[in-house]
Amino acid sequence: MNTITNLHRRKLLKYGAIAIAGAITHPVWVKAGDFVNANKASTDFNPDVEIELTQNITDIAIFEGQKTRVWKVTGKVLKGSSDIVDNNDGTYLAPTLRFKKGQKIRLILNNNLPAQSILHWHGLHVPANMDGNPMYAINEGESYVYEFEIRNRAGTYWYHAHTHGVTARQVYSGLAGLFIVSDEQEQALNLPSGDYDVPLVIQDRSFDTDNQLSYSSHMMQRMQGFLGEQIFINGRPDFVLSVDTRAYRLRLLNGSNSRVYKLAWDDDTPVTVIGVDGGLLECPEQHGYVMLAPGERLELWMDFSGRAVGSELTLRSLSFATSTHGGGMGMMGGYGMMGGGMGMGRGGMMGGGMMSVSPLPSGSDYPVIKFRVTQKEQSNATLPKVLTPITTLCMKDAQNAENPKAISLSMQHMSALLNGRSYQMNDIQPDEVMPLNTLQLMEFDNGFSGGGMGMGMMMAMPHPMHLHGEQFQVIKREVNSGSQDNYQTVAAGFVNGGWKDTVLVMPGEKVTILKPFNDFKGIFMVHCHNLEHEDMGMMRDLLVQ
Repeated sequence: MNTITNLHRRKLLKYGAIAIAGAITHPVWVKAGDFVNANKASTDFNPDVEIELTQNITDIAIFEGQKTRVWKVTGKVLKGSSDIVDNNDGTYLAPTLRFKKGQKIRLILNNNLPAQSILHWHGLHVPANMDGNPMYAINEGESYVYEFEIRNRAGTYWYHAHTHGVTARQVYSGLAGLFIVSDEQEQALNLPSGDYDVPLVIQDRSFDTDNQLSYSSHMMQRMQGFLGEQIFINGRPDFVLSVDTRAYRLRLLNGSNSRVYKLAWDDDTPVTVIGVDGGLLECPEQHGYVMLAPGERLELWMDFSGRAVGSELTLRSLSFATSTHGGGMGMMGGYGMMGGGMGMGRGGMMGGGMMSVSPLPSGSDYPVIKFRVTQKEQSNATLPKVLTPITTLCMKDAQNAENPKAISLSMQHMSALLNGRSYQMNDIQPDEVMPLNTLQLMEFDNGFSGGGMGMGMMMAMPHPMHLHGEQFQVIKREVNSGSQDNYQTVAAGFVNGGWKDTVLVMPGEKVTILKPFNDFKGIFMVHCHNLEHEDMGMMRDLLVQ
């Protein structure tokens, strides 16, 4: 099916070289040549807000001593209020952008990096050519103009690099930031605002002895997904948030490449969830812990009233099982992958020539964010019993209610696959065509049906699955009998209500969703948000027509 222009096919021939170069040298990759038609501003589009985003290489002071070289996005407001852009100065984070539902926005992306790049607006319902598909990546010195209306309800969204084959490295280098939307329904609730509405971007990073970002592209590291040695919050190490004795709205983004978090308060206070990827829930939920996979967001209500000034509270990631293999195998970075008996060391190599293992293996127990009560304040903020209405999707309304679109997730022969296929441009298959303005029933199968594991059970691992475009609803989760014991270490932490754009699918699990494909024709992606898996090919294009 010919869905991409000759221009894009020529670009495809260059991508292999880019991916190889990116795996060898960092932060400089080979350019693909001057063959990109950057999108230009439309004369008939009158934006309410216009912002220029520029990508540069810069040095920032993260630790004492030598500065760290990062890839930094900076924003400049050309039209609109100056407070809609926070450049997060002094960190590697891209600007935090704040908009209102219904606004028309123009974003001008200038690429001053020695590599192709493009930004994807994660969770936003926008036209296909504004979504940040890798086919639209621009070269150094070029610009891309995004123009769209904010159709999404209030929520915590984000944006990040989505360049074919090197997304993981580019996001790791700093090309990611928050995109926060508000609307009238949300504002009417009088939730904590201003200094009491706190975005918290959770990431893991590793550094060498010269304070430079360290990233391993060893094949086995890619199969597992990169795990950093230290947790960063809002681009800062050893993060402590000073709070008053009152209620806060905490917006959590898992911006890590591959790390999955099992978050709980260290004093066993219930975790109160008020929102997910696509905004507020209908009603608050309380959990003993919550799971947060790469690409997912959660909004928490936390009331520090009654706590003594000087007291501390920590949000931890608790231990959980991340594999489904039987006994007799060792764990590598928390995933059941290779035989045991291997040593590990910080920055070193594992026995047998394998890659290094993070001091914070996935599924282990470690602190994530520390909160310190520093000021007494009287506040009468109360948690609403009802938040915002959500229209529940029904299976009977799906066009394919009797024939779900199944997507099997597998790691086979050192490849990451969807339905046995690796990513290729201009390779849309009949089962990857979605009729416009339909509701589709879809299933992500991560070994639930007995297949898809690859190499026996050695490569069974979680996959956070992300769909571009309009968000979806989770209908049900099923797990096979062989995975039940390990699954119970995470099952109580899934927040399945509300609108989602990323869903964690554990080994041995099948997750069923209802996904609308409304308003916009064109190509929208589905992929694993373990960014190393995405770069290895666990990504496909869906054609809406």
